[in-house]
Amino acid sequence: MYAIVNISGKQFKAEKGKSLKVPNQNIEVGKKLSYDQVLLTNDNGEVQIGNPFIKNFKVSATVIENGRDKKIIVFKKKRRKGYKRKNGHRQGFSLIQIDSISKTSTAKKTSTKTAKAKASTASSKKEEKK
Repeated sequence: MYAIVNISGKQFKAEKGKSLKVPNQNIEVGKKLSYDQVLLTNDNGEVQIGNPFIKNFKVSATVIENGRDKKIIVFKKKRRKGYKRKNGHRQGFSLIQIDSISKTSTAKKTSTKTAKAKASTASSKKEEKK
């Protein structure tokens, strides 16, 4: 089973037991995370696609490491003008391990009082229109 998950604005393919290098999550090593923005799931050929997200799905993960990537050199130049700029940048990352991809049961129970109140307000609105 795998899922496509939105983590910090980027999409990742998450499978149980796999490690992902994601943008820095600012959470200590060993702590658990859960992501509920699941875009797609595939369970042995049974594909579910969200609009934009699938409801009641959650991906749980554990932070393994926090660090910084290799330095990327940003060099800007305009020819014949004597303009040169050289900068470096190191992006922070978190290495996470996917623990589980699960369906959560968050069915909201409505009490009979709230159901009656909704019905009475709907009927009163209809009477006002007449």
